Amino acid sequence: MLFNSYTFFIFFVVVLVISRWLANWSWRKSFLLIASYAFYAAWNPPFVVLLWISTLIDWHVSKRIPMARSAAIRKLYLWVSLASNLGMLSYFKYGGFLIGNLNSIADSIGLNHQFGRPSIILPVGISFYTFQTLSYTIDVYRGNLRPWHSFLDYALYVTFFPQLVAGPIVRASEFLPQCTEDRKGTREQLGWGFSLLVIGLFSKVVIADGLMAPVVERVYSLEGHAGFLTAWTGTLAFSVQIFCDFYGYSTCAVGAALCLGFSLPDNFRWPYAAIGFSDFWSRWHISLSSWLRDYLYIPLGGSRKGRARTYVNLSVTMLLGGLWHGASWMFVIWGALHGGYLILERLIAQTRVAKFPVWGSRIGKGLLSGFTFFLVCFTWVFFRARDIRQAFAMCSDMLDLRQVVSFARSLIVVGQSVSSSCPVWLGFTKYGITCVCTLSLLIVHWSLRESDTESFFKRLPWVCRSLLLAAMLYLVAISMAGEDRAFIYFQF
Repeated sequence: MLFNSYTFFIFFVVVLVISRWLANWSWRKSFLLIASYAFYAAWNPPFVVLLWISTLIDWHVSKRIPMARSAAIRKLYLWVSLASNLGMLSYFKYGGFLIGNLNSIADSIGLNHQFGRPSIILPVGISFYTFQTLSYTIDVYRGNLRPWHSFLDYALYVTFFPQLVAGPIVRASEFLPQCTEDRKGTREQLGWGFSLLVIGLFSKVVIADGLMAPVVERVYSLEGHAGFLTAWTGTLAFSVQIFCDFYGYSTCAVGAALCLGFSLPDNFRWPYAAIGFSDFWSRWHISLSSWLRDYLYIPLGGSRKGRARTYVNLSVTMLLGGLWHGASWMFVIWGALHGGYLILERLIAQTRVAKFPVWGSRIGKGLLSGFTFFLVCFTWVFFRARDIRQAFAMCSDMLDLRQVVSFARSLIVVGQSVSSSCPVWLGFTKYGITCVCTLSLLIVHWSLRESDTESFFKRLPWVCRSLLLAAMLYLVAISMAGEDRAFIYFQF
């Protein structure tokens, strides 16, 4: 059931009306839990069993951890949770990847043996709810959280439908306390919640799907080299698409939860205005980056055990972060690039160049932000390309200075227009739309770098705010008549 579908609209209205009609808070939570299971079952009903298994194991394990008589038994309970959750995640998400690689190795060394067929179905959202339940058990083990008293509250925390399949990854300490008091969306929460739904759907349906997806699919369906301009057009379009797609989902999730009276954390903070990669990861997919920091990077030693160990910890964290996104060597390379960028950033920070006063000026920050975005674009190539060969071909085209010079010369030749220097198959309009969308997105991110969506909208006069939301809603309505595209992060 997609947010960008009329089916979800009907489902959400029914859930909202019934939940507000139920007077008893326990009944309302029970109804939201049942609705969440129904929401998840709409994709593949049998996989609801995995949710139940994960929920029951972590609930009972976490109850027993504080009562354990020794540290060894406490650790044993923790390992039961880790083994069961990561075991299910590994099988369903990485089983096919492992079998495929074993078959390739067997073929390469001449063994006439196949280890199986990599045809395991990936349950939607398993990466998200696995990390969510694990964080609860680990926090209880560390003593940062006491085992919760209500199984109903805990089951709702694991299964809450607005953020179930693609985040944000919510911590138990953020959600469970909200279950102790009767909650209904107030007038202000309903107003802003529906506004967020409109903003999120506009970002997804109009920009990501309507404007950028056709360009991305056209460019990345090419065989061989695309050329400098075409490669950059497709990659910039994907940079806009993936942000607007995932930001759209997260915004819808926060808005839907708010209408029901619950607050979820923001998952994005204008990442394309980041100055450096530490800043980027404090703004992009915040719930995942903070999870990796707290439950992986810091336990590995963080930056407390010397420079070399810090670099190793960064590399391991980002490699596993890349692998979390998908069972593919492309995602491993994507994670390795981000790890390398973070290490390089730390190395440069120790040089005299980093101390130049110019970097503290507005121009200097703008240059650093632009360079960060430039490097991020190369990582998105590996996120989107269909294989390593295409990814390297695209990167090669994007760095081909000879094509840059050739293109610049073609623009100044008397009588030759810009459109004639663009490949006919893509058309000048696609280039123009991509440039406008990319530039507009970068301006918005930079302008709101120290703010958030709610603060920006509250500063607008109510007339402007109403007209802007009405225009967005109209564009969403006319754009949803076509194909309902799944959110990109549903595959992770």
